[in-house]
Amino acid sequence: MGKAPWLTVIGLGEDGPEGLSPASHAALADAEVVMGPARHLSLVPDNGAERIVWPVPFSEGLALLRGLAGRRVAVLASGDPFWFGAGSVIAREFEAHEWRALPGVSTFSLAAARMGWGLEGTLCLGLHAAPLARLRPHLARGQRVIALLRDGAAVAELGAYLTGLGFGASALTVMEALGGPRERMTRARAEDPLEGFGHPVCVALEVAGEGAALHRASGQADAVFDSDGALTKRPVRALTLSALAPGAGEMLWDIGGGSGSIGIEWLLSHPATQAVAVEMRPERAARIRANAAALGVDRLQVVEGRAPEALADLPRPDAVFVGGGLSEALLEHLSAMPGLRLVVNAVTLESEALLAAWQARLGGTLLRIELAEAGALGTRRGWKASYPVVQWSVTT
Repeated sequence: MGKAPWLTVIGLGEDGPEGLSPASHAALADAEVVMGPARHLSLVPDNGAERIVWPVPFSEGLALLRGLAGRRVAVLASGDPFWFGAGSVIAREFEAHEWRALPGVSTFSLAAARMGWGLEGTLCLGLHAAPLARLRPHLARGQRVIALLRDGAAVAELGAYLTGLGFGASALTVMEALGGPRERMTRARAEDPLEGFGHPVCVALEVAGEGAALHRASGQADAVFDSDGALTKRPVRALTLSALAPGAGEMLWDIGGGSGSIGIEWLLSHPATQAVAVEMRPERAARIRANAAALGVDRLQVVEGRAPEALADLPRPDAVFVGGGLSEALLEHLSAMPGLRLVVNAVTLESEALLAAWQARLGGTLLRIELAEAGALGTRRGWKASYPVVQWSVTT
């Protein structure tokens, strides 16, 4: 039989030792060192073990913990350490034979029980160490959310964020110190004054109001993206994303990112997708970052530079979109990557000629997209045509 792990991660609730399992009690009693945030340490009695407060930033605690290897160590974490907690970070840092985990009841389970909500139909988010904008893709009337927040002040920040997007009518149930003697629940609306709350805190949210939801189909409204005009317009974007065919876990290169709309919508399609936007103009690269942040997409890597030179150290893609910076050298570079789904949009005659030559060489599909919108024509209405777009899609 192998040697017992030296490190035990114990999930602890606001009720302290009363909520611990027999195995967790035994691990605490056997520990030479007990490590955790000050609040967690205050919840368990001193049993004579050495006590170490987990430092801030969190990463410094990992190095400190590594130095305790070989001693019997108990690390205290909130509730279920593997649900937006420290457990997954510790598991990545240490070998599997070094640690074991004894989870407690998660805050999400406690909050759902107070609300009478089924967890299987409730979105659970850890916003205690993430921007509130991570909510943005999920804000739609009727959506139920349980969110962990940083501290009491973050409740007012959440209310202001929701109200600013038109969801001020959303019902909030603010829950402080769930499961412990200090537990308190307060019901309000997002647009109400939200002050006087303490840590630890979570919020159960029922989304309501007239705010605009992000839809699930390709082709978000153009107004969703801040742009200087370098934007793949909605109908063309929908056709482009259809050709790119995003799949779970896949990586996209969005070359000539402009406003970032293609890369951002790729990421909105599934939480496991990844993307890199390559943009040579710094002001546009900054706009891509801002658009991604506003829409709750924090998986978009933005690289400033000109392709193909800027592609050298990037993770290999499953699909590539070229919306700007098209050149013979770029197509030579991309065509050397077998199994790549490549989609290129061109507007100029020179770019069209280049795509026609490469389609003759590699095959694939050439699609000419011509769009016109109705608009004023004197006292009547007529069609106003956009520049036609030629789209080449091919698998290399």
